[in-house]
Amino acid sequence: MGDQVARADEFEKKAEKKLSGWGIFGSKFEDAADLFDKAANSYKLAKSWDKAGATYVKLANCHLKLDSKHEAAQAYVDAAHCYKKTSTSEAISCLVQAVEMFCDIGRISMAARYNKEIAELYESEANIEKSIEFYEKAADFFQGEEVTTSANQCKQKVAQFAAQLEQYPKAIEIYEEIARHSLSNNLLKYGVKGHLLNAGICHLCKGDVVAITNALEKYQDLDPTFSGTREYRLLADLASAIDEEDITKFTDVVKEFDSMTQLDSWKTTLLLRVKEKLKAKELEEDDLT
Repeated sequence: MGDQVARADEFEKKAEKKLSGWGIFGSKFEDAADLFDKAANSYKLAKSWDKAGATYVKLANCHLKLDSKHEAAQAYVDAAHCYKKTSTSEAISCLVQAVEMFCDIGRISMAARYNKEIAELYESEANIEKSIEFYEKAADFFQGEEVTTSANQCKQKVAQFAAQLEQYPKAIEIYEEIARHSLSNNLLKYGVKGHLLNAGICHLCKGDVVAITNALEKYQDLDPTFSGTREYRLLADLASAIDEEDITKFTDVVKEFDSMTQLDSWKTTLLLRVKEKLKAKELEEDDLT
């Protein structure tokens, strides 16, 4: 490890010397870039992540002086992947720079990929609002490049987080849009009932029984097979339990579905919100009588 750090320090010193010395403009930056690259690799081998990240940023600056934006962007990505080990904020900052450069040179699919990575980093920090922002950017770019599966993955993340933040109309719109587009694709068709179930659960969270009933009719028009699914039955029975203000029925319906198809934590959390609202309503009415 110590040997690698010493090697890296030596390469870095030589690179700095190249930059500060005289020489033909282009060649001195090319020589320095080569040395910074070697230094960064040696820091990586020594697991000296902060030093490696900082050196990749210096390498990016050399590439920018040479007007090599693609190489500069890649160096920022390499810097970000080093900083990921020690500082999420530094990693994000480097990826934002990389995305800007990939956009400048028309590498939109690369920009999409790293916007998604930024979103994932914000997600790991539980910064949901910023995560939504970058998943949306990634989805737009993937959509523009017609990478539908990746676009849908990002959109589903946006919908999932929007619902967590109680932005139910936004989540509903996204799930319904994905369901609509998936119907015309044989590979994605099997997922339609799941998207409609997610949209329906968001409708339940809004607590408007008329809107839920209308939504179920709309979903039946959209996909005539939906009314024969357990997902449709779950939503219809829960809507009925809400309408009747019957907490026991609500709980039994959820339990029965969960015993055959386990509900994930996102669905469970949202259904608990609906149940809590039902309980609060019941207590309110008990107080009035």
